[in-house]
Amino acid sequence: DDEPAVGRVLQRLLRGHDVEVATSGRQALERMSRAPGFDAVLCDVMMPDLAGRDVYEAVRREYPGLERRFVFVSGGAFTSGAREFLERIPNPLLEKPFDEARVRGAVEELVRHGPPDAG
Repeated sequence: DDEPAVGRVLQRLLRGHDVEVATSGRQALERMSRAPGFDAVLCDVMMPDLAGRDVYEAVRREYPGLERRFVFVSGGAFTSGAREFLERIPNPLLEKPFDEARVRGAVEELVRHGPPDAG
């Protein structure tokens, strides 16, 4: 998420997990290039440098399968292209302000069981 305060909230909600926070899409991609074995990736839909869709597509090309571990987060405002993208993919979407149980549940599901089978 491009808002540092949102990253801090997510770290607090996900205490007990090893959480890394990136404040831009490019920073997230750089961190994933060093260690692409994340159990879950919470990704903002709209960011100023790279949109969530761009991060997702880059990860899908470079680290096939990791894109299935994305959970998108949004403040509710997105472009028609972002809306179409979110409707096309099976990944969950969490709305801000966050519901702690939904955030923890989405992450716990990925950590315990992995992403749903594709197809």
